[in-house]
Amino acid sequence: MRILISNDDGVAAPGLAALHDALSDYAECTVIAPDQDKSGASSSLTLDRPLHPNTLPNGFISLNGTPTDCVHLGLNGLLPQVADLVVSGINLGANLGDDVLYSGTVAAALEGRFLARPAFAFSLLSRLPDNLPTAAYFARKLVEAHESLDLPPRTVLNVNIPNLPLEHIRGIQLTRLGHRARAAAPVKVVNPRGKEGYWISVAGDAEDGGPGTDFHAVMQGYVSVTPLQLDRTFQEGLNRLQPWLEALL
Repeated sequence: MRILISNDDGVAAPGLAALHDALSDYAECTVIAPDQDKSGASSSLTLDRPLHPNTLPNGFISLNGTPTDCVHLGLNGLLPQVADLVVSGINLGANLGDDVLYSGTVAAALEGRFLARPAFAFSLLSRLPDNLPTAAYFARKLVEAHESLDLPPRTVLNVNIPNLPLEHIRGIQLTRLGHRARAAAPVKVVNPRGKEGYWISVAGDAEDGGPGTDFHAVMQGYVSVTPLQLDRTFQEGLNRLQPWLEALL
């Protein structure tokens, strides 16, 4: 079994090392990760310059690109053998609800869609690494059990782990994505030379965060597991659009 590991926090992130340590005695693990923090990169590819892989003393491969670049190269010729599974994380910070649209952690897992096995994206609900052992424990537990999964191709399991010691985790819940309220307004700044700029502000709070959602599960102390698929076709919309288009002819 060969696992390709990536992230969006960067190749030096503690969550990446924790994920590798959790899986390295289970499978042959290769790490390819961005050379710097690429949070919020979503599924972007670098098309305006070449990418240069650099093998670090610990064996991890650093790349001057995005999380998607890392997995794309890893599955398309950079490595001598193609991985069987893509695992991303452990992200320091939640990837709940609408976060998956922007998340480089989830994007790295999505780039593993051409493989036969489902990919995993792991996130810890904290910017601090104190409870990384909890997240690493569940990463190992879920990845180890993946061979018994019966899921269609191009499926990603988005896993969010509460920021709690292991003994305080109440269990694992299967969830759907919740939804956030609109984000706060961008923050305007002016540099010493008078040039204006804007910081993207924090994400909105949960607007749809009731029972059954990923928001609700983690707030109740459960690990949230949400299946995602790349196909974003709005099936009900197809039925509504057909008579509308026919009326135009």
